Amino acid sequence: MKSKAKESADKSTFKKLRRLYIFALLTIAITVVLSQLLIQYNLKRQLSDSRIINISGKQRMLSQKLTKEVLILNFVTDTAKSKQEIFRINETLSLWKSTHYNLEKGNDSLGFPKEKSPNLLALFTSIKPHFDSIVSATTQFLINNKEHKNKKENQKLVQTILENEGVFLLKMNQIVSKYDHEALDKVTLQRKTEYVIFGFTLLILLLELIFIFKPTNQKVEKLISKLLLSEKKALKLAYNTEIISEIKENSVKELKSLNYAMENTLLYCRVAPDGSLIHIGEKFSKLLQYNPFVSDKTFSQVLTPIEKEQLTISRIISEKQRSGWQGELNITNRKGESLWLDISMVPVTIKKEESELLIICFDITERKKAEQEVERLNTENVTNKINQQKIISSKIVENQENEQNRIAREIHDGIGQMLTGLKFSLESINLDDKEKAAQKIEYLKKLSLDIIKGVRTATFNLMPPELSDHGIVSSIAKLTQELSKLTGKNILFYNKTNFDKRLDSLIEINIYRLTQEAINNALKYAESTHIIVQLSHSSTILSITIDDNGKGFDINAAEKKRNSESGMGLLFMKERIQYINGRVFINSIPDEGTRITFNIPI
Repeated sequence: MKSKAKESADKSTFKKLRRLYIFALLTIAITVVLSQLLIQYNLKRQLSDSRIINISGKQRMLSQKLTKEVLILNFVTDTAKSKQEIFRINETLSLWKSTHYNLEKGNDSLGFPKEKSPNLLALFTSIKPHFDSIVSATTQFLINNKEHKNKKENQKLVQTILENEGVFLLKMNQIVSKYDHEALDKVTLQRKTEYVIFGFTLLILLLELIFIFKPTNQKVEKLISKLLLSEKKALKLAYNTEIISEIKENSVKELKSLNYAMENTLLYCRVAPDGSLIHIGEKFSKLLQYNPFVSDKTFSQVLTPIEKEQLTISRIISEKQRSGWQGELNITNRKGESLWLDISMVPVTIKKEESELLIICFDITERKKAEQEVERLNTENVTNKINQQKIISSKIVENQENEQNRIAREIHDGIGQMLTGLKFSLESINLDDKEKAAQKIEYLKKLSLDIIKGVRTATFNLMPPELSDHGIVSSIAKLTQELSKLTGKNILFYNKTNFDKRLDSLIEINIYRLTQEAINNALKYAESTHIIVQLSHSSTILSITIDDNGKGFDINAAEKKRNSESGMGLLFMKERIQYINGRVFINSIPDEGTRITFNIPI
């Protein structure tokens, strides 16, 4: 009766614990599901926010693209190309307008909300006049270009677009920042909500620990104590000869398994102090291609057929049979292949005054091959770098020699000949013949002006006086003007942020040379007709962008041609920009044009 009552009480207790476990699991499951639903809802809202921020950032790019295309169209004279540029501007303008209206008014299909915060409404209101001005000016500009009239008005329209584009970018930056700030507020709210759910879950776990797990633990401890007591009694009853015999049999099986594992997994053998082989493992014998039933060979003869290597191994066994030895050996097997073994010799005492060597090996041939290959690759890499540096040095010296020869030719063929002519003309003046003397003096004046112009051209190529006198902005402006006059191409310069600071002379000359190199490449290789040089800056970065409408090139292919003129040109450009801790970005599309941007810390 007592046992039945006890069983009934135990069943009642377990049923109660089971109900409590089910309740606890359901509570945790509901909490997790609610938490996931809330997280998924907030993630969906954040995806919409990220899309809005991305589209808002794209608006800035579209406004810059629209301005660039208007500037290019303003200088295009070819009718067919003008039509292509007008079509491209219409596409950009249409996309820009539709995107802006969707951001401002909202779009359900794109997930853009129609309701906005007061701050965003105020920002869209403030940006609207500049947006409308750009749209109106661009539209009128396109109409004038289609009808081929009002060129003066077009210049005013281009100026209007440039003036409003900078303000539009600034306002758009504020809108993107505001969208980002509001998204951050949503994430902060979500994090607080998750903290509340997390705290609630911890509270449930604590209550379950107190009212469910602790009582269950006590009950289980009692059951385990009873089981352990029963086990001890069973072991005492089972402790007899049969169990001892079974234990011995298991030990024999374990020894056999251990011996089999050593034979087939380890490279090991037993060697007598005189070097003769006592026993060799199966895996080791397969590696060395040795018949283990042949017992008339020493360990050194088993390892290698090469006599010199046998003498080295025998000497090691003779000297280290008492102290042991560990090291790496390179041997040649019977096929003539080179093997590397990591060998450990351990002295083992069998009986009094009777010992042997237990030799355990690891095949490290592949590792050694890998190490040799890594060493070869490192050596090859160093050699390539040295050769590349030699090429760069030789090209620098070659360019210096070419520049010196060019200057010498200019001075000899141009200035030198004019000075010689000046000398002879001066000597031939006859003051008695005033009319001819006056004519020669006028000729000498013109010749003197040509000489002065030649000297100025030569000195401008060496070191433009604008650079040392007025700085980088004035020198780049002068450079574009001079090259535009010389080549007849449209080369324009814009100081977008009105940068007027002076930099270190070394930085200024490198910036000037980089800009000069980029413009010359656009003229020489890209066959460009329009080149736009834009300068802008922030508090830490000075940025110079050179855009051309040339034939473009494949950047990867050019960089691979290290020995060609174009490949070396890119390499020199990168070397020079790195010298002043700057960075260069090159983006080129074949048959469309190239953009090169230099960013220099200031």
